[in-house]
Amino acid sequence: MRPHVAVVKRAIDVLGSVAGIALTLPLYIPIAAAVKLDSPGPVFFVQRRAGRLIEEPGQLPRWEPFDMVKFRTMRADAEKGTGAVIAAKGDPRITKVGKFLRATRLDELPQFWNVLKGDMSLVGPRPERPEILINLAMAIPFFEERTRGIKPGLTGLAQISLSYTGAPDPDSEVAKLMDTLTNPFDIPEAEGALADDMRIKLMFDLAYAAALEDFWSFLKTELKIVVQTPLVMLRSKGT
Repeated sequence: MRPHVAVVKRAIDVLGSVAGIALTLPLYIPIAAAVKLDSPGPVFFVQRRAGRLIEEPGQLPRWEPFDMVKFRTMRADAEKGTGAVIAAKGDPRITKVGKFLRATRLDELPQFWNVLKGDMSLVGPRPERPEILINLAMAIPFFEERTRGIKPGLTGLAQISLSYTGAPDPDSEVAKLMDTLTNPFDIPEAEGALADDMRIKLMFDLAYAAALEDFWSFLKTELKIVVQTPLVMLRSKGT
């Protein structure tokens, strides 16, 4: 990322996160009450995520870890006996309130604090869990490149273009290419694999990373994503 792009991007992050916290703080009480009434457990969910991929002289590339905060949308014992797994469409671990929060993206509101702290950016690829990210990087070529030198985002090009799990809109141009983008060799065991949606996400994340190489392209893309995100939330796109 070019230095002048990084400076402007951080300025947008600080201003945007402060405004976001001020505007959404009144929603915390009703959301917290709904989460507590719906299922036992904490209101907030704190989870270790992988941040920027950085490469220092003489060392192997590594992801900067950080603790991401969100409103809890799953049962408190969601991973008991299974370990770390990515949520899938119709996941039975998701609570009733959690389905609504995920559909409207309201579960992500506490991450404005992560943005203000500098762990995340307003716009960028979604942060994955380290243990899952390693498996995805082995299964999907160049998957790790999506966050090379780029902080993960509260929203992003993939988030406003795809569903919560990463599936494309059935009427979109991307959906028409699904047969060639996922399982091109028609291997029965690979049909419908979770990695398919992540491959689609990767295309959008890499397109966003490319936009950061030019200041005006970055600014246009950044503002477009910031403006469109509330519209996606209002439409409850992607359950």
